[in-house]
Amino acid sequence: MKILVIQDHLRSGGTERQSILLARAFSAAGHPTTLLTFRPSGALAGELAGITHRTLQPFDLGFDWFAPRLLHAVAAAGPDVVLCMGRMANCYAGFVQQQHPPIVVVGTMRTGKPLPLLFRRSMQRVRHVVANSHAAKQTLIDTLDLAAVNITVIHNSLVFPASPSLERNDAMRTAGGAGPDTTVLLCVAMFRRGKNQRELVEVAADLSPDLDWQLWFAGDGFTRPACEQAVRLRRLGHRVRFLGWQRDPSPLYLAADIAVHASRTESLSNFVIEAQAHGLPAVVFEAQGIGECFVPGDTGFVLPRGDHAGFRAAVERLARTARPDRQARAERARTHAATTFDPQRHVREYLALFARLTGGGG
Repeated sequence: MKILVIQDHLRSGGTERQSILLARAFSAAGHPTTLLTFRPSGALAGELAGITHRTLQPFDLGFDWFAPRLLHAVAAAGPDVVLCMGRMANCYAGFVQQQHPPIVVVGTMRTGKPLPLLFRRSMQRVRHVVANSHAAKQTLIDTLDLAAVNITVIHNSLVFPASPSLERNDAMRTAGGAGPDTTVLLCVAMFRRGKNQRELVEVAADLSPDLDWQLWFAGDGFTRPACEQAVRLRRLGHRVRFLGWQRDPSPLYLAADIAVHASRTESLSNFVIEAQAHGLPAVVFEAQGIGECFVPGDTGFVLPRGDHAGFRAAVERLARTARPDRQARAERARTHAATTFDPQRHVREYLALFARLTGGGG
């Protein structure tokens, strides 16, 4: 079975990491796989070892939506299955299906952002849709009137699973100015509209004066300057750290105590999943699919949007939890993440779906 994975741009986001993970895993499972991107560059362009990669733009024109000669590239690849990842790729998915009816085109729903018209039409024209959360599947049913039988839920896979020894990274804590009793709050996400890091600054600013805390941000993007300005206005420079984009954020998970997230545009958060795999409890605001990343009320807490007082209360309750209870919760988080977001299981689910849709069994 030949597979073509389409992604617009290899920026540093979770969907892009999933595209690379799946392309590599499909190939390792014996299925010739090509990763096709619109743009030739991106933060993750150096992560393609062992992957057959093709691009549409001859050089980076800076346009995520520009896919010259896409239909020709699909025909040249000769795939049995096309898997479209990300909003831009999915906007073209229905067109590819119409122009190449024998090919099984599978769209994906992996966003909590407003769905463009072309995206919505594509979801109604492709052979099948994979949603990365049950909440995302319900959104497709409710807003696009898609039949449930044409949607399969396959969660995101762990890109950065926990290492066998989950020793606390005290060296990184010390380098960041955190003491043994400092509660380190961590958010790993691109700085862009919808991720909403600035609200985390506003929430943390009013934590109890007797709580020793720091807030660490990992990621870059065009909304970072506004967040940095909010830190300056609140005079929180001694508490808030901007660590930039991290190729592998695993050391941060081992240095932090609580994962915090205020994103409005999730479908399933890779960051929260990875944090759980490393034993971090999560405190998050409501977003599509966010409650599927952990065990609600146990390994993570979902607060209504705008409930800053409730968010702070959850953070402080976790920060003051006795060590034995904290360790027990961490173990439950790791177990839940390892079983629910196991990459090998998810690859098998994708391949079984593809085999069924192409008439190859499964």
